[in-house]
Amino acid sequence: MDKEICLEALSALLEIPIKPGSKGMSNDNELNVENLLSTAFFGKLMTGLASTFLPQSVLGLFDGGLRKELFVDMDEFFDPKYDYDFTYCKDMSICKRGDEPYKRPCGWYRFALKVLNKYPDGNTWLGTDGWRSNSVVGEWPVSYHGTTIENAKGIVKSHYTAGPRQLYGRGVYSTYDIDQASGYSREFTSKTNGKKYRVIMQNRINPKMRKVCKRQDYWLIEIPEGTSAAKEKEIVEKSLRPYGILLKQV
Repeated sequence: MDKEICLEALSALLEIPIKPGSKGMSNDNELNVENLLSTAFFGKLMTGLASTFLPQSVLGLFDGGLRKELFVDMDEFFDPKYDYDFTYCKDMSICKRGDEPYKRPCGWYRFALKVLNKYPDGNTWLGTDGWRSNSVVGEWPVSYHGTTIENAKGIVKSHYTAGPRQLYGRGVYSTYDIDQASGYSREFTSKTNGKKYRVIMQNRINPKMRKVCKRQDYWLIEIPEGTSAAKEKEIVEKSLRPYGILLKQV
């Protein structure tokens, strides 16, 4: 699948134009550290951090109706060797990741994010490479997160009602069920080929930080009311790590 379509998917998720760029580029777009989208910064945005501690220069990209642009270094952001085409996958059997169900994203195409060696605790959270049905020691479960940046910011700022009027608490929600996440996915029409796609995030979730809700396919990273901005940042960074962008043609 064309990387241009993946950039369009990023733009749809963040509701802001995303363009190729790098720290070394020189043009009139005022590229700097704060508008170059790293995998770490993207993870913070998509897991719904409250806006109270984001830099004002970054807030200006989203608030007050402004829609500027962000840049992404394709070589530093994506990791093509771990891309995977699940489009024609028919195997609906449930595997295990982190001793929890892993429902493979059949029907979707995964663009892998470059996350290897990006965290101080190493790469154990990702498990081992290749297809397998079993878990390995130390890996985190897989979850899917299908919201936009505006909705994500809203989830953290207020309580989140999931299911038939059931209140599960304040925080960041995800699920191991790709079909459930698809219902919250962002839909966009590609300017590259005119086709419609849905896009969601594929994450690993820290089993020590995750709460299994009454509805057990909903997982919650709790952020209690009154939590400081710095503490919210700490909680989310320890809890959810996006490692793939999933696209599906509608």
